[in-house]
Amino acid sequence: MKSELFYRVITSVLFIPVLIFVAYTGGIYYLLFIELGIALGAYEFYKILEKRGLKPFVFIGVVAALTLGWAAFYASHIYTVLTLTALLMFVSISELYRRNMDRAIYHISGTMFGVLYVGWLFSHLILLRQIPVLLHHHEAFQNIHNLKFYMFYPKVIFAGDYSLGAVYTLIPFMLAWSNDITAYFVGNKFGKHKILRRVSPGKSWEGCISGGLMGIICMFVLRAFVAPWLNVLDCLILGVLSAFLSPMGDLVESLLKRDVRIKDASSTIPGHGGFLDRFDSVLFVAPLVYYYLTLFVVGR
Repeated sequence: MKSELFYRVITSVLFIPVLIFVAYTGGIYYLLFIELGIALGAYEFYKILEKRGLKPFVFIGVVAALTLGWAAFYASHIYTVLTLTALLMFVSISELYRRNMDRAIYHISGTMFGVLYVGWLFSHLILLRQIPVLLHHHEAFQNIHNLKFYMFYPKVIFAGDYSLGAVYTLIPFMLAWSNDITAYFVGNKFGKHKILRRVSPGKSWEGCISGGLMGIICMFVLRAFVAPWLNVLDCLILGVLSAFLSPMGDLVESLLKRDVRIKDASSTIPGHGGFLDRFDSVLFVAPLVYYYLTLFVVGR
């Protein structure tokens, strides 16, 4: 337990500054950073399916997941729809030529679910970073002809509020991880009432509630220092909703692992297991933050 906690602290200390730096840099560097996570997460997911005896289309699934991230960066709705449509048609047709026709529907649906679960949900981190581009500078963005210039020098074109996207991006990480860390320690010490014992015996209501309270506190701290455009109601709503979605993201991934009878998705990150083990909560919190900000906060 102590060695695992030590590795968790070390990896967090190393990762968080990198995340903050890349988020504030933005542009193509941030895109590549998130795309790396999408590739790792999608690959881990398909390996989980293979341990269950299924045969997903790993390569095409990873490529499709990466394409969704790319489409999110350029706000390309047509490529998002095209990617999902082409993926469904491709894997369905490909399944016709597999020698063993057993469990065809599992192979097709498993491939599709991996793209949506990892690629689509994680792409919301890219959408969050691009909010200043997509909403405040939509007309300027449409008139850019030299995309290479934009990708490497975004702040030259969108000087001013482009950096706001970094704050938007950090919110789901802060909510999910503050919730996870608080719930972990409080749950270990005081957790008696389990949420879903059959899925994850360690998750307790005591940990969930304490994690939600910590999330609310972190939102008010963020509001005080770097996000004055958030009001009290925003902080409460995001804190409360993330208190539900953060553990749900963790439980969903635990359900997948329990189905395969494995403890960790992989051993990619020391002390944390696999990529999905560390970012499962972020996968569910990032869409919440994106849709809440775009619907109720940005442009208010």
